[in-house]
Amino acid sequence: MRLVAVSAGLSTPSSTRLLADRLAESARGELEARGHEVRVDVIELRELAVAVANHLVTGFPAPPLATAIDAVTGAHGLIAVTPVFTASYSGLFKSFFDLIDPEALTGKPVLVAATGGTARHSLVLEHALRPLFSYLRAALVPTAVYAASEDWGSGGDDYTEGLPARIRRAGGELAALMAARPDRETNRDDVDEGDDVDALERQLSDLRFD
Repeated sequence: MRLVAVSAGLSTPSSTRLLADRLAESARGELEARGHEVRVDVIELRELAVAVANHLVTGFPAPPLATAIDAVTGAHGLIAVTPVFTASYSGLFKSFFDLIDPEALTGKPVLVAATGGTARHSLVLEHALRPLFSYLRAALVPTAVYAASEDWGSGGDDYTEGLPARIRRAGGELAALMAARPDRETNRDDVDEGDDVDALERQLSDLRFD
């Protein structure tokens, strides 16, 4: 299986990249425990910023950007992580996903996550990231992960789960959807799209009530 993580962090080192790596490791560990071989690729959008801007103007992707787009559209599962800018996803993050064919993520398991300086921006997951990938008809996992500065190294308390627990739960949910999803790239003629969507909805429902 191929798992792709997209990180829109701009600094080096980046908490956004760190969160993407930890989520990818969580999902990979769960998939390997289920007997799957997993390849993980991480796409750093900061390295593609100029190519993204040029593509928006010219309509033609440079080879590194075309490779990144192919990786996202061809993945069995996707992790998308952005820093919060002005209470939403970053412009670079949005510009990259504007270049993805609107049908390419249909039914694809996607885990969304974000990083920010304060917990008060955590609702970006619900008012910005979920609507974006719902529009693209992706199969979003129930748990989205937000990491504020104070979350790193925190174990949580009696009322809230710490960041490591949220990462484990989200990675497990993504792995479950990836493992259960038909391989529509190789079996597209054998799978009815309506049946595929219904099956994914049942799987998401099961995950919510475990």
